[in-house]
Amino acid sequence: MLSLLSRLSATALLIALPFASHAASCSDTGGQYEGWKTEMAAEAKAEGVGKRGIDALMATSYSKATIGADRNQKSFKYSLEKFLNVRGADTIVAQGRSRKAKNPDFYASLEAAYGVPAGVIIAIHGMETGFGGFMGDTNVVAAIATLTYDCRRSDFFRPHLIGALKMVDKGMISPNTVGAKHGELGHTQFLPGNAYTYGVDGNGDGVVDLYNQADALATTANFLARKGWKAGKGYQEGEPNFAVIKQWNAAKVYQQAIAIMGAKIDG
Repeated sequence: MLSLLSRLSATALLIALPFASHAASCSDTGGQYEGWKTEMAAEAKAEGVGKRGIDALMATSYSKATIGADRNQKSFKYSLEKFLNVRGADTIVAQGRSRKAKNPDFYASLEAAYGVPAGVIIAIHGMETGFGGFMGDTNVVAAIATLTYDCRRSDFFRPHLIGALKMVDKGMISPNTVGAKHGELGHTQFLPGNAYTYGVDGNGDGVVDLYNQADALATTANFLARKGWKAGKGYQEGEPNFAVIKQWNAAKVYQQAIAIMGAKIDG
């Protein structure tokens, strides 16, 4: 699922990571991918991507698995009731309550720092990866590069490619890091541009690692706070913070599901 590029509006993404005007070609098939990499590498270098990031881009192959997933997104067309059922909402709520009860101080510290209640963060964690149970099987850099090369949403994904390459430069991910089919990574499936922009060291070890639970959940709270979360205000439909949940994912049923599950976990 798209946590943050179908999850966010294109406008928000362009603001999150400024980039120069570009002329790299795009295609609906993989036939021109090798040539495109050379074009994109030159643009990325001009935007400050270093050798490690460029090398990671040039080592990628066109991801047919990513394109297949991008052309076959069905779950967001479900009714809310079916979506909740398919995504295992009752299980997420039950496990979420247990996780909150076992580690209340951690979630309280996130709310104190960012204003975001535990239920929302836990619901997102459960929805995205089953609390870290499955964080993907696709090379992150290759997935994001493929989606940037593909004409359908090239501008939407381009800032995330630049973010991914800069993350490689900084050692936040490696060229071999694996994530979801659209390049989302870590416990809460951040797209790389957002991981790069909003990443937080949640466990104090001096490293931002979205595959570390504390870092990922702190980053999730930071993202929501930076998008305008109002501490102490409601987050159901019609309440102030529901608009911020929309910044996480563009699908209405997803937004509703997070709000419903979050309230049950917090309750």
